[in-house]
Amino acid sequence: MKEAILVINAGSSSLKFSIFLTDAGEKNKVTKNLDLLSRGQIEGIGVHPSFVVKDDKGVILAKNQWENSKDINHEFLLKYLIEWLDQNLQGAKVKAAGHRVVHGGTEFTSSVLVTEDILIKLEKLIPLAPLHQTHNLAAIKALKKVYPDLPQVACFDTSFHTTNPDVLRHFFIPRELEENEGIKRYGFHGLSYEYIAETLKQMDPELAQKRVLIAHLGSGSSMCAMKEGQSVTTSMGLTALDGLPMGTRPGAMDPGVVLYLMKEKKMTPDQIENLLYYKSGLLGLSGISNDMRQLQESDSPRALLTMEAFAWKVCQMIGSLAATIQGMDALVFTAGIGENSPRVRKIIVEKLSWMGVLLNEEANENKTDLSRKDRFGSFLINSLQSKVKVYVIPTNEELMIAKHVLKESL
Repeated sequence: MKEAILVINAGSSSLKFSIFLTDAGEKNKVTKNLDLLSRGQIEGIGVHPSFVVKDDKGVILAKNQWENSKDINHEFLLKYLIEWLDQNLQGAKVKAAGHRVVHGGTEFTSSVLVTEDILIKLEKLIPLAPLHQTHNLAAIKALKKVYPDLPQVACFDTSFHTTNPDVLRHFFIPRELEENEGIKRYGFHGLSYEYIAETLKQMDPELAQKRVLIAHLGSGSSMCAMKEGQSVTTSMGLTALDGLPMGTRPGAMDPGVVLYLMKEKKMTPDQIENLLYYKSGLLGLSGISNDMRQLQESDSPRALLTMEAFAWKVCQMIGSLAATIQGMDALVFTAGIGENSPRVRKIIVEKLSWMGVLLNEEANENKTDLSRKDRFGSFLINSLQSKVKVYVIPTNEELMIAKHVLKESL
């Protein structure tokens, strides 16, 4: 008999989901296999909702769409999804759901089975992740309303970074703001980093214990420095605005910019929030797109400038994080840009030659050559002369969430 785990990553107008099957029974949860059955997404919520689900090979299993109405809301769509799954899971039933929740604050240092009390606590963290937290929690509430007995597990992007030493988590502001308000460095993309850490342990156990820098580059970008398989420091801080430039977020910048906008341009906090979360980053600098693929296809000087500036920011962050862990034995590229943009990887790695990082251009360009991939989908792109191993490893946050659900609920 099989049990199904539903993994949900909810946004403002979309909901991505994956279904994993595992054996039912009383045997050790940790050793249970998790097999991806299908994945899909619900898009255009509130505008023109559509539903698509594909099998593990990418073959479309079902599609649907609706005319927009107030009745076609998150609750309706989640109910539709569960009912579809119950009819198409080869006899298995959905036993639990896992959600990506961006911010766990100081209290939630590991995944947790959701209760009403926990939901209340997580709502208080919305100001720290306004772009994500509201929507993450909305999906939990909607699913709870239509399936109140279904166990739901919140899995946090901040949890992996709780191993960061205390000395690296402070801001240089009055200490009472940290003690009373929780204003300190947290870090994000922890589910992705946790997956890469586990994968490295299987791929190269010796290397996994050394000094590894992971570049999670995508619509949201950050970096993590690991030692002995644990996070030592990361580029993001209190919120997901810090660190590297992203699709529509600026990354680290002079805080005086915010003061200038408030005092001289009379911008309100809401206007500044909108600017920093939705109008900056690759989109803001290029004036063309927040999508690196479109920038690579453009011959606009601003597109070229934006790619170059992004690469420099990544290199500066690599230097900073490498200094924290006193060197670098491996560099891992992951996420949308990291996995799929040989051009951006090349620009970055070529700027690191002073650290002994040397690129194998053929390996970097031939990502689609299956003979170069191992069973994890990863491949090396460094030359034999490189002092640092450079990997491309596809991330799998959904699988990490499913593992947490298995541990917490079944």
